Amino acid sequence: MLVGVGTAAMAAHPDAEDTSAVEIGVEIESVGALTMTVDGTESTLVEDGSTEEFRQFTGELPNVTVTDDRSDAPEGVYWYVVGQASDFVGDAGQASIGPEHLGWTPAMVTESSSGAVGEGQEVGTVLDAVGEGPGLAGEELFLLTLDSQEAQAENGSWTANADLVLRTETDVAPGSYSSVLTLSLFEDGQ
Repeated sequence: MLVGVGTAAMAAHPDAEDTSAVEIGVEIESVGALTMTVDGTESTLVEDGSTEEFRQFTGELPNVTVTDDRSDAPEGVYWYVVGQASDFVGDAGQASIGPEHLGWTPAMVTESSSGAVGEGQEVGTVLDAVGEGPGLAGEELFLLTLDSQEAQAENGSWTANADLVLRTETDVAPGSYSSVLTLSLFEDGQ
């Protein structure tokens, strides 16, 4: 039996006589996203309501908006926003004021007629017995929905804010203090 094997060689292409280019384009639609925005980056607390038992400073958290503009929110999921504060650090070496001294009372700006979205509970400070307390030392609930699809169907964008209160001992060192309140948006399955 005789078997033959052959190879083919390709000659180099001569210079092209003419060329054309075809541009290929595609329009990809946005599928949207679940996002959070905050209307400002700072809030100033002012002394208001101090007593013989504590000094009190109040202010307001800027508006926080959660927007769900996804073309199709996933079934069986919910989203929520939590907040946690850092120590209040003094500008002149004063002892820090712990985040357990900061409380809040969240409030809806965008009302939910169906109850699909709601604010978290009041969180009291370590110096009082109001709300869930003590303070914003841990992740505290600010805003939530138990059904992302239902919330998106009702409105798609939800805004809330919060009254803030800082309560300290009456002998707190004078000076400027600052803390960072971190807000985080999460989505989980049921």
